[in-house]
Amino acid sequence: MRRKRGYKLLTSKQRARLKSIAASTETILQIGKGGVGEQLVKQVDDALTARELVKLRALETAPEEPGELAQALAEATGSQVVQVIGRRLVLYRKNPKKPVILLD
Repeated sequence: MRRKRGYKLLTSKQRARLKSIAASTETILQIGKGGVGEQLVKQVDDALTARELVKLRALETAPEEPGELAQALAEATGSQVVQVIGRRLVLYRKNPKKPVILLD
């Protein structure tokens, strides 16, 4: 993994904390047959700004595998992939102005 837009890579401890938070977080967006389009990137970007941690679901009709979709969204939004389990993916991006999740 490379750094994106000046963000530091997550440590294993930070990633574990984000995974525990994501376990109880509802899935808020779905990726369908349109894949990673401009509208989806905008929705994910807005959600990351508001929540910092976003859980998505890749539908069976999605054109790519969930891991590839997660990587493409992370690159497009300047976020980091926390985890991909099955068809669920979790992305994180710290809000520099109003942090919601405090990581050590």
